[in-house]
Amino acid sequence: MSEKKYDIGLMGLAVMGQNLVLNMVDHGFDVAVFNRTTSKVDDFLATEEAKSKGDKLTGAHSLKELVSKLKSPRKIMLMIKSKDAVPAPELALYPENAAVDAVINELIPLLDDGDVIIDGGNTQFKDTERRTKFLQQCGIRYIGTGVSGGEEGARRGPSLMPGGDPEAWPLVKDIFQAISAKVGPNNDIPCCDWIGDRGAGHYVKMVHNGVEYGDMQLISDAYWILKNALGLSNQELYEIFAEWNKSELDSYLIEITRDIFTVDDPETGEPLVDKILDAAGAKGTGKWMSQLALDLGVPSTLVTEAVYARAISAMKALRVHASKQLSGPKDAKFQGDRDEFIGQVKQALYASKICSYAQGFVQMQAAAKEYGWKLDCGKIALLWRGGCIIRAVFLERIKEAFDADPNLENLLLAPYFKNAVEGAQAAWRNVVKTAVELGIPAPGFTTALTYFDSYRSERLPANLIQAQRDYFGAHTYKRVDKPEDESFHTDWINVKKS
Repeated sequence: MSEKKYDIGLMGLAVMGQNLVLNMVDHGFDVAVFNRTTSKVDDFLATEEAKSKGDKLTGAHSLKELVSKLKSPRKIMLMIKSKDAVPAPELALYPENAAVDAVINELIPLLDDGDVIIDGGNTQFKDTERRTKFLQQCGIRYIGTGVSGGEEGARRGPSLMPGGDPEAWPLVKDIFQAISAKVGPNNDIPCCDWIGDRGAGHYVKMVHNGVEYGDMQLISDAYWILKNALGLSNQELYEIFAEWNKSELDSYLIEITRDIFTVDDPETGEPLVDKILDAAGAKGTGKWMSQLALDLGVPSTLVTEAVYARAISAMKALRVHASKQLSGPKDAKFQGDRDEFIGQVKQALYASKICSYAQGFVQMQAAAKEYGWKLDCGKIALLWRGGCIIRAVFLERIKEAFDADPNLENLLLAPYFKNAVEGAQAAWRNVVKTAVELGIPAPGFTTALTYFDSYRSERLPANLIQAQRDYFGAHTYKRVDKPEDESFHTDWINVKKS
């Protein structure tokens, strides 16, 4: 009797990897697993849940054994961190991704033409671009896929954003779409579809994470203003966020924020959120998006400000010292109708959120043009509708906007979003003004409003900047009354002055 062959192999048995494996088996696929620390293979297979899968799940104690257990063409998914493999920093453009290169180098001699390697980690897209091209030359197909939804998403249905070698997609499509989250009236639309060539999938996942940074900061702005301007209790905050989650703000992040306000610290009996140190961590994808936005020359200001907000939060000791030296508005108190202001904060949050998503889609469109990808923005919005951290009801509106105009240059110009933001303007401006008057930092709200005001302005003070650049560096400038292809320089020191 011939040895059983398995549909797919997975390397990397941290919680995300284990949950993806169990998800695959639940959907009828036979899976072989491997981990560099082989005791993790045995420990995982010994769990009650793994044992219940019978012969649909098997382990391997080497990459060679893993490869030998797979059906042809073989499909191997990598869910690894840098510490899980011997790093090869000279191979990766980004050292945090070096472990993937080390494993790929081990796999190449074990695989045949047409086999597939899948990287499911948070990888910098330029490494995915490079690996796809290199492995095509080796006869091996490569996919770099974003996986969003955290541990629960991996187990019950993530959002998947695959890109790479298009010849690999038909070989993994059934598996990926089966295990992904589902949305739609009949809950049958998978939150997984092909994104585009080479690094497109990982780029879109990076933007997803950057938008997530912006969303989290905006929600924190709303929380901090309500708490400090109005002195609301955690119970009152719970009730507000619960109500907001029944509106156009309905989303995963609003939902979990609501729940956070209900949890007490078992040690003290006081609200747990108030016991958490106000120093935010970061894993880097938000920073990547911001850096790459600068490379493209697109203003992704929300994610950039969110990254900086986390950076200044991490300066806890310095902030404590500064708080004893520097003062803000004295005896400033909120003046106005409490319930009306709560409604205004809701509007400010929604308008700012629209700006954040608008920036994310603008950056993806610019990247697609730069790197030769064909991105379907409406389809991407649908992939984010379920299974991922930024899943939200209003993503349906984004899909509708791009369905109506596939070449839409900015979400703010789509009728629904234009009306929503313009309708929120008065409230939005009052919330920002109130926060400034009370000395409450609201970096997300203020950055979003500045972006909106800049984008809607026919004229900006950049003419003065160009004059300054020409004055000290002869960088030249263009004129409003001359053809755009003409450049001018003025001898500012010797020119006749009025």
